[in-house]
Amino acid sequence: MKEEVLIIGAGPTGLAMAIGLEKQGVSFRIVDKKSAPGTASRAMAVQARVLESYYQFGIDQEIIQNGIIIDQTNIIKDREKIVSIPFGSIGGEISPYPYVLSIPQDVHERILVKYLESKNISIEWDTEVTNLIEEEDYVDVILNEGDAEENQHFKYICGCDGAHSIVRKQAKIDFPGDTYNERFFVADVEIEEDQNGMSVGFRKEAFCLAMNICHSSSVRLIGIIPKDFKGEEPETFHPIIPYAEKILPLKIRSVNWYSPYKIHCRVAEKFKSGRLFLLGDAGHIHSPAGGQGMNTGIMDAFNLSWKLAFVLKGKLNEDVLRTYEEERIAFAKSLVSTTDKVFQSVVKSKILKNFIIPYIVPKLSKSKKLKTKLFKVISQVKINYRDSILSKGRVGKIKAGDRLPWIQKNNINNYDALKSVDWQIHVYGKNSKKLNRLSQSFSIPVHYYKWSKVAKRKKVEKNSIFLVRPDGYIAVVITKKEIDVLKNYLNKLGLK
Repeated sequence: MKEEVLIIGAGPTGLAMAIGLEKQGVSFRIVDKKSAPGTASRAMAVQARVLESYYQFGIDQEIIQNGIIIDQTNIIKDREKIVSIPFGSIGGEISPYPYVLSIPQDVHERILVKYLESKNISIEWDTEVTNLIEEEDYVDVILNEGDAEENQHFKYICGCDGAHSIVRKQAKIDFPGDTYNERFFVADVEIEEDQNGMSVGFRKEAFCLAMNICHSSSVRLIGIIPKDFKGEEPETFHPIIPYAEKILPLKIRSVNWYSPYKIHCRVAEKFKSGRLFLLGDAGHIHSPAGGQGMNTGIMDAFNLSWKLAFVLKGKLNEDVLRTYEEERIAFAKSLVSTTDKVFQSVVKSKILKNFIIPYIVPKLSKSKKLKTKLFKVISQVKINYRDSILSKGRVGKIKAGDRLPWIQKNNINNYDALKSVDWQIHVYGKNSKKLNRLSQSFSIPVHYYKWSKVAKRKKVEKNSIFLVRPDGYIAVVITKKEIDVLKNYLNKLGLK
């Protein structure tokens, strides 16, 4: 058995999974029934937490250079700006990427494919999985490439194959949820004036979102198809243009692409069935509110890839794979519920449009605390695994399962250590001989950082010790007096 993992689907989630496994030196194949990478812009928003993960793999800058930074959101009512919320001034202390990055999905995918090709890894296009049979020690897979049929065995299958996932169907995993009655449109257009940041506009029972694509006059529009069309979807975007221009203060010059669609809201009943895993849209789909869908799939991949790698290399017990579902399905359910509530309030609530937006939002926008909380949610830096069986301990405000706080002082960036994509220990304070001996016995590197005012602002207590996972989340947080707690944890974890 040469390749141990089969990744089905070469969209952003599957490509991220491939990059995660490649970094760990695990053999795999990645297939897609499409004949080539996508050419549509589709999902565009890349959030800060994904860029932080890309930093670990050394691809963040190329992604950023090919996108456009969205560092503010404008709330519009009846073509008039109610308030502007700046991301840069809010998130600058929280993440190295205090913004939303807009990059067309096809451009995004090409960069990920290019990275894999630089590592001599090719995506097998025109290759479809037609059958999966799980055995005790492997999965028997039938792959079709044109007229050629291949039978192959793999230890694990990663289903990154979208909402109609064959992996989910073969595993007989239910995909409960609903489909919204409203019909929506997505259109990429050129406008006459520059669009700065992201704008969300409201008018009566309609809304429209606008976000830059590649430059200030190229814009993605998302909104509801007006009821005036009485259940019929316009074949082109031109009949909808007058409605969009009544909601947002823009003038559309030309239309590059348009598609009507329905929104679904579903979460698979489980993300793991034996040796089969569901990631991205195969496990969860929801409204586009907040630009979370693609980002969630990519973070699914980064959560699972290191766990699979450590199991396959014999460094961790197979039980750790259970934590993928435990950690990610909880977030997916919360995300679907939250985006559904936001979506329903945007679409149906007259109170939202007539009272909250014009009167309450401007007042709330002056609250730094609220704006900070909003950035943390949208950027996904707020995601934590505090309830995971892999998480143990608390020191002050920092709990095990939290994302490692980003601390940079005098050109020393604690995220630089995360580029190893491996287990590591961080100490924010004085050297400890006992800890050094423990780290050597488990072959886990220790990184010492001077405790500073910056660390204090990030709620990091002096002399606190973090055991950090390969994906940048804290597994254990202790004081210097609790080093035996860390030793017991590592012995129980069985990290080799």
